[in-house]
Amino acid sequence: MFDYALIMVFPAAMAFAAMMDLFTMTIPNKISLVLVGAFLIVAPLTGMPLEQFATHLGTGFGVLIIGIAMFAFGWLGGGDAKLLAAASLWIGYESLPPYLVMVTLMGGGLSLLILSYRNAGPPQWAVGHEWALRLCDKDAGVPYGLALSGAALWVFPTTAWFAAVAS
Repeated sequence: MFDYALIMVFPAAMAFAAMMDLFTMTIPNKISLVLVGAFLIVAPLTGMPLEQFATHLGTGFGVLIIGIAMFAFGWLGGGDAKLLAAASLWIGYESLPPYLVMVTLMGGGLSLLILSYRNAGPPQWAVGHEWALRLCDKDAGVPYGLALSGAALWVFPTTAWFAAVAS
């Protein structure tokens, strides 16, 4: 039971990151730092083998390097790059391909939804809600943290974490 409580840090932090990105268009660094710190504590407590631990670290670091490059080219926001790396640390190498496929699918769907929302103009209910009006701004970005978090929550139950705590 204790193991399940420990691994709930990841979905809770990812859900919080999604909400922050939706409402503020920023993903605070603290969320990514909490995810990294929690991984470093939770992985040994749940009995993750050292080899698997190292693979997860390498996956997170590799995705961080790619995310920094994507940020440098203007393809991804800085908070998104850090959240992607922190999520990949938890997701691991084995589940990274399905995670990235889900990020792509959810990100594409989110982008189409935002474009439709922007083309329709601000709905009546959005008046007085700064975050909803910001989503209508054609010059604003897309809160891609929603796709990153949604994909992570979709893939996480299929990762080695659940196999480890179930045994």
